[in-house]
Amino acid sequence: MNIVNEIFQFILRKDMRNLEIFILCVIASFVIGRYTPILIKTIIKRFLTPQIIDIYEKLIYINREALKWSGTSIWILLSLGFIRQYTALYSFLNDVVQLAVILSIAILASGIFRQLIRTYGVAIIRKLGYQADDLLLILETIVNVTIGFIAVLVFANERFNLIGLITGLGIGGLAVAFAAQKTLEQFLGTIVIYLDRPFVTGEYIHLPPSGKFTDSIYGRVESIGFRSTKIRCSGKSTLVIVPNSILANVEIENVTRGKKVMVLLYFDFNQKLLDKGQALVRQVVEESMESLFGVEPDSTKVIFENLILNPDVIINDNSSDANSIEIKPSTTVLATDNNPQLERTKARITFFLLGSNQNSFELRKQLLNIANEKVAHKLNTFGIEFVMQEPNIYIEAPVTI
Repeated sequence: MNIVNEIFQFILRKDMRNLEIFILCVIASFVIGRYTPILIKTIIKRFLTPQIIDIYEKLIYINREALKWSGTSIWILLSLGFIRQYTALYSFLNDVVQLAVILSIAILASGIFRQLIRTYGVAIIRKLGYQADDLLLILETIVNVTIGFIAVLVFANERFNLIGLITGLGIGGLAVAFAAQKTLEQFLGTIVIYLDRPFVTGEYIHLPPSGKFTDSIYGRVESIGFRSTKIRCSGKSTLVIVPNSILANVEIENVTRGKKVMVLLYFDFNQKLLDKGQALVRQVVEESMESLFGVEPDSTKVIFENLILNPDVIINDNSSDANSIEIKPSTTVLATDNNPQLERTKARITFFLLGSNQNSFELRKQLLNIANEKVAHKLNTFGIEFVMQEPNIYIEAPVTI
């Protein structure tokens, strides 16, 4: 009985109550963090305008996983005040939770900026008269690196003397640079290849003759190492080992990425287009697509097809009039009827998108959606309305090796 009383009194101690409160707060933090995106969305709907709601959904709510972790880690950080008397435990958890807060906020900021660029940046850059293409991808990379650098500085500033650290790294870096100049050059070449990614393992590349090698090299990249890259030559099957410092300074032709994607769009017009109407549609579509960066020149084709609605005649048994009928449009066939009210025109549009990687293709698809909206708006000004079939069809056409 005395043991039970001692345990009960130990639990009722003030410091133990603080520890229990902290544990409960941590559990509550996970619950609150899980519903943080929905809670913020509810508050915005209650007090703010629909425009703010739309911005929140497009930029922040789509990154709700990062927002959940940010909310959870922030609440846990606030809960650490209950265990300040446990110095060792508080110091350890404070470092871990601070790192979690910084990382989650950095990931959230990166996601928000990516959505900001892809949602609004494309239209803004095009309005300024510039081509929105790989520039946006480069901008995303620069911003992500900047966010990561700031996150490291914020965390380091909490724990270290940054001035002393940077000074020490600068002196040590100069010593290493003089002692291992060639090795450092190869290492920097490796970094350039991994960041710029002119090729990856498994791709076919062609290297023209240069001052380092007299014959051109064409083959499949087998591996990218710390010092060099191994290329299996086509035809001879020999293995060529090229230092990364050389690859960072020569012209590289990536044969595998020389591919294009055929795009098929279908426009269903709510009327029959005469020759003048078809010519107008063809002109608007070709001008819009050819001005779209990344579309292969002179690849846009517009094919028209006249269709009619084939009516099914159904006797209405519920009507008191035995001769009453109900006309219900159902299937479409090639136009053979002269009834203009049932005739429709359908257009099939094909063209090729060019790109070096999946990110550039995704960006061009977003630009295509903007171009489609412009086509619809321009045709509406001429009284021509259509419905575009969804989704768009993309057929990849890789180069034949």
